[in-house]
Amino acid sequence: MKTKAEILVVDDEPGLRDFLEIMLNKQGYGVETAVDGVDAMEKVQNSNFDLVVTDMKMPRMNGIEFLREIKQREPNLTVIIITAYASHQSAIEAMKLGAYDYITKPFKIDEIKLVIQKALDKKLLEYENQRLKKELESKYGFGNMIGRSPVIERVFELIKRVSELNVNVLITGESGTGKELVARAIHYSGNRSEEPFVPINCGAIPENLMESELFGYKKGAFTGASKDKRGLFEEGDGGSIFLDEIGELPIHMQVKLLRVIEDKTIRPLGGTEPVSIDVRIISATNKKLEDQVADNKFREDLFYRLNVIVMDIPPLRERREDIPPLAIHFIEKCSKEMDKDIEGISPQAMEILENYNFPGNVRELENIIARCVALEGSNVIRRESLPQNLVGGEVIGFEPPLLTGIDLDSVIGNVERRMIEKALKETEGNKTEAAKLLGITMRSLRYRLTKHGIYDDESPAIVEEIS
Repeated sequence: MKTKAEILVVDDEPGLRDFLEIMLNKQGYGVETAVDGVDAMEKVQNSNFDLVVTDMKMPRMNGIEFLREIKQREPNLTVIIITAYASHQSAIEAMKLGAYDYITKPFKIDEIKLVIQKALDKKLLEYENQRLKKELESKYGFGNMIGRSPVIERVFELIKRVSELNVNVLITGESGTGKELVARAIHYSGNRSEEPFVPINCGAIPENLMESELFGYKKGAFTGASKDKRGLFEEGDGGSIFLDEIGELPIHMQVKLLRVIEDKTIRPLGGTEPVSIDVRIISATNKKLEDQVADNKFREDLFYRLNVIVMDIPPLRERREDIPPLAIHFIEKCSKEMDKDIEGISPQAMEILENYNFPGNVRELENIIARCVALEGSNVIRRESLPQNLVGGEVIGFEPPLLTGIDLDSVIGNVERRMIEKALKETEGNKTEAAKLLGITMRSLRYRLTKHGIYDDESPAIVEEIS
């Protein structure tokens, strides 16, 4: 990999040619020179230049002729034209032929330094985005999962190993790390890929409806049951059932799930005969099930049935190498969805993303990129397009007081309220998405909304006050 940019200076005047060579060398660039366009063409063919600075009026081949020829052979090579014979027509012609910029003599030293630096910055940005795109197309991806860190590569390897095994898998990790993507990768890369993948959010189904949703019911089982209905487990027969937020499953349903695993049968509500099913169970949680077992909130026998193989997905802050390829992936995805022409992200903006802690993990990164793509007016996501809390280097805007004479409960309560308000604002008042962003369940969010007076059980969340 090159450690410095290589520049070719083309000019038939020895004085200017030597001046530019000395100046650019002092700036830390590698520099070669050519006496005219013909000489320059030979050197371009034999070297790998990042930038060409060429005079307009030269013998044998002038700047326009050289530019036209070089763009046919090396269309991605950046060219800057310098001339004392400026005219509106020649400037337009040079830019149409693909010149990056057009400078007239006499020029100021700072001016040409700035133009060259901007041209090389653009070249670096193009190179970095192309490199990341190639990574996405090759080894840094598994299905819809993206990453290049050692820990995520180990996850990819484990997915390959377990996908063909008919064993239950427990996926652990913080909210937003991509646990459902891992579950889908296991299913669609295994021998059940042609059969259904049925995702079930255990925290989103009302407790009184959970049994009928999972196992179905027979006609007349209860008031309103006018016909038989297949449950989600029967819908997934032959495929995979993904039980997200398994820690939210009520105790009485844990008993029934254990029976399903042991007997490989279900019994619909109102039914008298068991129904045989063949499903692989993949479950996920952002909680420590061991602690819930210790607190008698989760059955120990079910826990050991579910975690035959455990896959832990590390948070994004522990695999920062994955941020650049993920960002590029989401830029391409969101640009296509929004019909926008965003080519990449500036180095300054990428650096800010790489230094952010992402409490909402990959889901938060995707939301940030979607916002940037929607609001960006240029073809590159810039530093100015990022949310203010990232640019300012803060996560929740909280500076803890000195540990003298404080009310800890009050301080924690204030921080909790501000985080909830920020999550509601980011999700435009969508409480389900806000709960996901905060890494808590809807039940927990409702409790906190009521506690802080943000939410009234009889009315929707109040988001106007934080808009």
